[in-house]
Amino acid sequence: MPRRRLFLALLLASPTTAPALSQPLGTPATPPAALPPMPPLDLPRGITELPQGIWRVTFPADRDTLEAEPRAALERLGAALQASTIGRILLNSEASVGEDLSTHRRLTLARARAVKAALVAGGLTETRVDIRALGRTPNGRDAVDILSPTAPR
Repeated sequence: MPRRRLFLALLLASPTTAPALSQPLGTPATPPAALPPMPPLDLPRGITELPQGIWRVTFPADRDTLEAEPRAALERLGAALQASTIGRILLNSEASVGEDLSTHRRLTLARARAVKAALVAGGLTETRVDIRALGRTPNGRDAVDILSPTAPR
């Protein structure tokens, strides 16, 4: 027991740990620096900005690839998300056509991967992006929604 008391006495007397002990658990020692606001983006046809940090990339019903202009816009968006946000980016991919559930899932996964590749090419860290291939949904949309960390889930 004497060693334990000595250790605790030294721990409490140490000037480097005293401020850390006065803060509640789970609070950061220093406040994080404010992130810059998202810059305005010039979005081509097929990409729309929705409220609350959501972008929608629409696809033709039978395609899973991006044209050059939307790909370039997504690369700019990836750079902006990397510089202006902290946290996970979620890609919700939906499809409206197809007879087979497996076909829907593969199509939505391929679309989400194409969007992710463009965002990553623009500078977004690959491990920050989560994909949710929803398959065919009641919405009947052929789209991938990009949800920033500030978007409601």
